[in-house]
Amino acid sequence: MTSFDADPFFQYPRNAVATSAGEVAMPILYYDASQLMAFYWIDCGRAQALLGEPYDVVRFGGKALAVVAFYAYRHTSIGRYNEVGTAIACVPRGTEPPAWPLLSLFKNLDRNRLGFHVVDLPVTTPAACAAGRDIWGYPKFVTPIDFALQGASFSGAVHDPAGGAPIFSLSGTAGLGLPAPLINLILYSTHQRGMLRALINIRGKGRLCLPGSLRLRIGPGSHPMAERLTALGLQDARPAFVLHTHGLQLRLNSGAVLP
Repeated sequence: MTSFDADPFFQYPRNAVATSAGEVAMPILYYDASQLMAFYWIDCGRAQALLGEPYDVVRFGGKALAVVAFYAYRHTSIGRYNEVGTAIACVPRGTEPPAWPLLSLFKNLDRNRLGFHVVDLPVTTPAACAAGRDIWGYPKFVTPIDFALQGASFSGAVHDPAGGAPIFSLSGTAGLGLPAPLINLILYSTHQRGMLRALINIRGKGRLCLPGSLRLRIGPGSHPMAERLTALGLQDARPAFVLHTHGLQLRLNSGAVLP
């Protein structure tokens, strides 16, 4: 029992799911975490090429939306770890996209079809890697990840598992911002059971900021994650906007198989 057990947000029915690293109680509960999400407007053709056949890129005007998100999970039901996700806003192929996609990011999960397909999802522990790969089919791999958020200043990096220079880094100081709610997320993935739609219930507030001096820099190595970041056009890229917090809490649910 922990102090979080008295919190209604975490009083949720759970069931055991087998993974290659042992059983995981679902949903996974994240009690105390920090995040920095950098949002980028990118070319729709580049985005669709990485999404592939199962998904349609969502157009925000004439651009697609990519997210590079750093997480430091200090206390979760599967242990402490760091994570970085690269994802593209999309809907399942043939689904009508939202008329106002930017507003849809803040829409109730039960009425929303706009989600994200994860392109890369490195983590720092084998247990988190096994859960992501076995339960949802996420493209996880284990590697060291740096995360340092102090006020508006951030420094993060994903290291190459083979050693040498980092796969990429994101660093700088965010610009002017204002308080904002954290957004709930829908993640679409392809698993052995078919296409999954997983809901992430998020609680907390952060700051929505201009990019300031934050820049993404891809390392000189040939890791596939570096190649995909380059394919999205993110070398030396400046985010459109940034959302950061030290007060992230969430429930990561199992995915529902779509018809």
